[in-house]
Amino acid sequence: MPQLHPRQLLLLSLFAGLLTMALKTLAWYLTGSVGFLSDAMESLVNVAGAGFALWMVTIASRPADAGHPFGHSKAEYFSAAFEGGMIFAAAIAIFVTAAERLLNPQAITALGLGTFLTVLASVINLAIGLLLIRAGKQYQSPALEGDGKHLLTDVWTTAGVVIGVTLAAISGLSWLDAAVAMLVALHILREGAGILAKAINGLMDKALPEPQVQQLTELLAHISADYLATPNTGLNLPDASQVSFINLRTRAAATQAFAQADLQVPGHWTVAQAHQLADIAEQQLAELGVQLTLHIEPRSSTVAQSCD
Repeated sequence: MPQLHPRQLLLLSLFAGLLTMALKTLAWYLTGSVGFLSDAMESLVNVAGAGFALWMVTIASRPADAGHPFGHSKAEYFSAAFEGGMIFAAAIAIFVTAAERLLNPQAITALGLGTFLTVLASVINLAIGLLLIRAGKQYQSPALEGDGKHLLTDVWTTAGVVIGVTLAAISGLSWLDAAVAMLVALHILREGAGILAKAINGLMDKALPEPQVQQLTELLAHISADYLATPNTGLNLPDASQVSFINLRTRAAATQAFAQADLQVPGHWTVAQAHQLADIAEQQLAELGVQLTLHIEPRSSTVAQSCD
C-alpha cells in the first residue's frame, strides 16, 4: 500500500467514521438498544473529530509567515482539545439517555442483525485506528495519533456494548442495556480527559523525549570533535574542550522540533570560524528534523554545564 499523507489519512478516517456511524445508527434503530445508541453517539464524535483534525492539519501544514515565524504546527493540538471536548459532550448525552431508559426499560429486538452491523463497524474502526496510530508516530502528529487511539477505544467500547446488550436480551433484564450505556459514558469520559491533558501539555512547549535529547547531545559533541580534527580548523588548540555546545534546550510543536544551545569557542576565533561550525551543527540537526538555533559566545573562565 502506498504511503499516505496525513491529510489523506484523515480523509480516510472521516469516510470510515461516516460509514461506521451509519452502521451503528442502523443497529440502534433496528434493536432499540440504548447501548447501541451510545456506541453510535461515540461514532458521531469520531466523525466530528476527524473533520476538525483534517482542518487543523491543513492549517498546520502552512509554511511560516510574518505573523507565524515558527510555523503553524501547534494547530494540531487544537484538534485534540476539540475531540476531547466532544467526548465530554457525548458522555453527558449518553448519561441522560441511559437514565431515561433505566427508568423506562424497553425490550431489545432484532439483536442478531444489529450486533452484526455493530461488529462490522468495529472491524473498520480497528483497521483505520491501527493505520492512524502508526502514521501518527511516523509523522510525529498528535492529530493522527489522537484520532487513531480514539478509534481503538471505540473498538473496546463496542465490544463491551455487544456483550452487555446480548446479556440484557438473553436474561430479559432490560436495565442492563442502560447500565452498559452508562459504563460506556464513563469510559469515554476517561479517554476524553487523557486527550485534553495531552493537548494542554503540547501547547506548553514540552521538551523532546529524553532519548532524543540524549541523541542530540551526543551528536553535538561529535560535531565539535570532528570539526577540530579537520586540518586547518582546529587551530592547534591544546584542549579540544575549549569548543563546546552548552545549555541545550528543546521543545516540541506537534510535527516540528526545535532546539537551542550556546556554542562556546576560544576568544581568538574569528566570526567566520565560529559561524562555520554553527552552520555544520544546524545542517546536521536539520537532517534529523530538528531546527537548531545557536548563540555563539567566547569561552571564558565561567564554568557552564556542557552538552558533551
